Amino acid sequence: MTSLKKLIAGNMKERRRILNISQAVLAERANTSTQYIAMIELERKSPSLSMIERIAAALQIDPLELFSMLPASSKSLKEIQKMFFEKTVNQVLHKHLASIEDNTKDINKKRNRLLPDHCRLY
Repeated sequence: MTSLKKLIAGNMKERRRILNISQAVLAERANTSTQYIAMIELERKSPSLSMIERIAAALQIDPLELFSMLPASSKSLKEIQKMFFEKTVNQVLHKHLASIEDNTKDINKKRNRLLPDHCRLY
């Protein structure tokens, strides 16, 4: 069983790697010392809950992601969900817009058949 210290340390390191930031940059963003960040990543210190929240904010992730046993990727779970949502919404919108365009063309054709030549839309 993986310890919480190990999970937090590994996830912090991986997220720093993804963001391409040093321990010093993370420490500055989390308003703590570089030494404290190093001690957490070496599993010698355990951060408080408020520090976990500050570190997560500095790493641009949800605090729960620091406890994740899933392999880290270049995108957080929220980013993946957002991309999926946007793609799905775009597909639905595209489908409906195509349907609206087809309906508009059909309406214009029917209207043109009913109008005199000088009033027709082409």
